[in-house]
Amino acid sequence: MSVDQLDTVALGPYLEAHIEGFSGLRSAKKFAGGQSNPTFLLSADSGQYVLRRKPPGELLKSAHAVDREFRVISALANSDVPVARGYHLCEDDDVIGSMFYVMSYVDGRIFWDPTLPESSIEERAAIYDEMNRVLAALHCVDIGAGGLSDFGRPGNYFERQVSRWTKQYLAAETKTIEPMNELIRWLPANLPADDGQIALVHGDYRLDNMIFHPVESRILAIVDWELSTLGHPYADLAYQCMQWRLPNTGISKGLADIDRRALGIPTEAGYVETYCQRTGREGITDWTFCLAFSFFRLASIVQGVLKRSLDGNASSTSATQIGKMTRPLAQAAIDLIEEKTQ
Repeated sequence: MSVDQLDTVALGPYLEAHIEGFSGLRSAKKFAGGQSNPTFLLSADSGQYVLRRKPPGELLKSAHAVDREFRVISALANSDVPVARGYHLCEDDDVIGSMFYVMSYVDGRIFWDPTLPESSIEERAAIYDEMNRVLAALHCVDIGAGGLSDFGRPGNYFERQVSRWTKQYLAAETKTIEPMNELIRWLPANLPADDGQIALVHGDYRLDNMIFHPVESRILAIVDWELSTLGHPYADLAYQCMQWRLPNTGISKGLADIDRRALGIPTEAGYVETYCQRTGREGITDWTFCLAFSFFRLASIVQGVLKRSLDGNASSTSATQIGKMTRPLAQAAIDLIEEKTQ
């Protein structure tokens, strides 16, 4: 059975036995978006649900952690961070061929283009402010009260992450990309000192991982928590702020070539300042490193997408095109570093 299909004959009875009130599974349709964990809309007599699974086949170590996703959305259920309701985690690969979990279906708007062409100036400003508000709320979550004290390893977050994504990239490498090799040398040599800041971080905090209210500028759910962990809050902030530095062409959907003021979209500096006000910070240190690391990390992720495509178990038909972003993302980081040192 392909990555786009589920064995509904086996799945239906299983869900009826493990989710209270679930009955009459009729169909499972794969969502078009998503590059990592295949995601399906389940339609049943009892309503609609969403299923996220690990892709079948050989996978990179520590990737596709749907069990971590389920744990974190369950922990955030009563917090100020909007999430879908987690119903059930299945760790038995025999049911549909890989681990999966089921959560509530959240009906709302997903924006794929950060320029928000369908929105007014006022709504754009409100949407960006809402993203900022929720990010600040996420980084203020009481980790201990949420039962997440062991959700990440101790020590320098950036040091661990540089090591992890270097290994992930090298495991997925398909050809030599010199800007990536430069970053693999530069990042460990320029690690910021561990300042002790630790928060629950999403790991992929961006516009299209948010479901907004159908008519209000309010987030109903943050989705795709696969990369969440305990880490440095600046990593999430810098990862989102890459959007301001990416072009809005082809696969890349960024704000670099856009007249942001005319659209009502804040500047990167303004967005960072608002975040700092909400979280009680006076400013961000080591911002160049945080951004360069974010570009490197995203480049490693898309290289993994390309590798899965070549191996035949990619979650999206656009995986090969997305994989071509590895070099330009790495080069953007190198350009940023060189600009800072000039």
